[in-house]
Amino acid sequence: MAVPLRGRAKVPGKPGPKDLAANHLPGDYRPGKLRPEKLRAQDGRIRRLLLHPVRSVPVAFLAVILLGAGLLLLPASHYPTESDTVMPALFTSVSAVCVTGLITVDTATFWTPFGQAVILGLIQVGGFGIMTLATLLALLVRKNLGLRGQLVAQSETHTLNFGDVRSVLVRVAKIMATIEAGTAAILTLRFWIGYDANPATALWHGIFHAVSAFNNAGFSLYSDNLVGLAEDPWIIVPICAAVVAGGLGFPVIIALMRDGFRIKLWTVHVRLTVYGTLMLLAAGFVLFAAFEWNRPETLGPLSPGGKFLGALAGSVFPRTAGFNSIDYGTATPETLMVTNILMFIGGGSAGTAGGIKITTFLILGFAIWNEVRGREQVTIAHRSISSSAQRQALSVALLGVAAVIAGTLLLLMLTDYSLEKVLFESVSAFATVGVSTGITYHLPASAQWVLMALMFVGRIGTITVASALALSAHPRLYHLPEERPIIG
Repeated sequence: MAVPLRGRAKVPGKPGPKDLAANHLPGDYRPGKLRPEKLRAQDGRIRRLLLHPVRSVPVAFLAVILLGAGLLLLPASHYPTESDTVMPALFTSVSAVCVTGLITVDTATFWTPFGQAVILGLIQVGGFGIMTLATLLALLVRKNLGLRGQLVAQSETHTLNFGDVRSVLVRVAKIMATIEAGTAAILTLRFWIGYDANPATALWHGIFHAVSAFNNAGFSLYSDNLVGLAEDPWIIVPICAAVVAGGLGFPVIIALMRDGFRIKLWTVHVRLTVYGTLMLLAAGFVLFAAFEWNRPETLGPLSPGGKFLGALAGSVFPRTAGFNSIDYGTATPETLMVTNILMFIGGGSAGTAGGIKITTFLILGFAIWNEVRGREQVTIAHRSISSSAQRQALSVALLGVAAVIAGTLLLLMLTDYSLEKVLFESVSAFATVGVSTGITYHLPASAQWVLMALMFVGRIGTITVASALALSAHPRLYHLPEERPIIG
């Protein structure tokens, strides 16, 4: 007797409803295709990966670098040459966007006025981008803090809020334009009156060097950089002032404009940046003068005023402008070592200077001092520094050391230069300084790639690493048992 079938009968060789349910998903009638919700989730993960603020910074700078290299490859950008133009264009674009100043070709003779204008534009975009992105990332980090952390951070910054993005951009642009215009006016008058340059040439040289100075780029329109102008205070002093101003950082400039010299109103960040800058400038001046004052290869032939200006420039330019008023290839090993230290420390945060930053260096110094004195808390100006800030400072410093060591080892493997010169080149590239002992011109393409990587990591890495560490911080709701390994 036949048993009646419930539902549809399955025809042999033809998939039934269960098979269709297994092989075909709702809204999807092609076997092997991902579920739409999975596709949407995957697209969302990719979008979050690419559009995350910390990750978008390197992507944006890479895009500008490639655009700049493309413009520099145009025939209108360089004079006719039989040599390769791809590597010089790429290297110059990286150096300009990362406001470093290292060059493999002479800016004055290799690039046309159009090419020099492209370089100037890349410097301006790189400097403005660095200041605004560093400031906005700092605001993003602060916004990511808890309520207590936000209140503490707001009491420290007083003015900046995450909702003030537009005002931040406008104020950064106004500050940059004001300082650059003032510096350019002084330089233009000096080039016009003191060196008999025609007004158009004087204006172009004034604008170029003013923008290069404030953005701590170090590019010059002279083949010997500023060596031929080493004794001219109307050139050296305004450039040094612009370099220091750009290296202080946007938050410090705003605080100084608001509070002036009422030190009691200064935040810990402002105090660390201002006092640290003055301390390093004084120490660099004294040491540079002591090592080079009477040497015939550097400051010896100059007048007393020229020697003073040379020592001042030797203290300011490594922080991290990249200009040079002496030939570092003839400097003493002691001078190169002092310059390495100044370059590695760098300038202020959220500014155009490079290095690990003054605040990072001083926080680590205060941490060591308090540890030696047996204090549990690190205190600066009657404020305690959080353990997370100390860990971030330590991470940034050690990652900087690792980058310099890696770059130095690679350059030693790829070239025949001494450790002294290779180390100087690596620190200069990582700290986005741009001074050189003269070996950059002669490096092979493989070594140039190493320097480009160091410039990019040194400029973008310190900002993104510090922000990523702060954004990824998640407080634990429990404590593991403690243990004390043997230290030292």
